[in-house]
Amino acid sequence: MAIVHMIIFQFKADASDKAIQGLCDHMLELSEKCIHPTTKKPYIRLSDGGKNNSPEGLTGGFTHGFVMWFLTPEDRDYYVHKDPAHREFVKAASKVVEDVRVVDFEPGVF
Repeated sequence: MAIVHMIIFQFKADASDKAIQGLCDHMLELSEKCIHPTTKKPYIRLSDGGKNNSPEGLTGGFTHGFVMWFLTPEDRDYYVHKDPAHREFVKAASKVVEDVRVVDFEPGVF
């Protein structure tokens, strides 16, 4: 059962464009940097994201979104709670991110 992990960021008002771009690049690099503790291979199956361009005006200040796919809930849980590369990212993000939202789901499960 796959898990989709969706993340949206609201950046601090004083975050520079360079800092925001750097954090977004760092986020997308996690798909290569996050290594499974057993297989020793990358375990994020798909990772993508970018800057909001919706014309709806419903972002509430959130400007960038990302989606990651994991094969199992256990992979997602390792990523969230233990992966050293992700923990490093969270530390870096705290310097420029004002707020974050995360929604995880299994495709087709309501």
